[in-house]
Amino acid sequence: MVKKTGRPGYLQIADDLREQIRGGSLPPGSPLPSTTQLAAQYDASLSVVKLAVGILRTEGLVIGQQGKGVFVREDVPDTDPGPAGDLASEVIALRTAVQDLAGRLARVEATLSQRSES
Repeated sequence: MVKKTGRPGYLQIADDLREQIRGGSLPPGSPLPSTTQLAAQYDASLSVVKLAVGILRTEGLVIGQQGKGVFVREDVPDTDPGPAGDLASEVIALRTAVQDLAGRLARVEATLSQRSES
């Protein structure tokens, strides 16, 4: 449940899910509960839960599979992003996200290239 501590709910949820991933409660390859389930679990809105999951994606801890859900990455980065607001941690998270997006973009471009050649 999100507590009224002054810290935004999405950061509290992201912190809790991050702890579960790092602690092994959510092992590599396991699915995260659905957005609806997380919203009920944390007594938060769907948009707050989506923001929290977005943070974990940016940090490279989870990956979405269209139509299947969001899963803990098999190759979870060893770097701990640390508390939000830490500039070095944010830079690491951004680098990880850019690397992930670059790889995904390369795969999309390769697929499009193969389709246009057919």
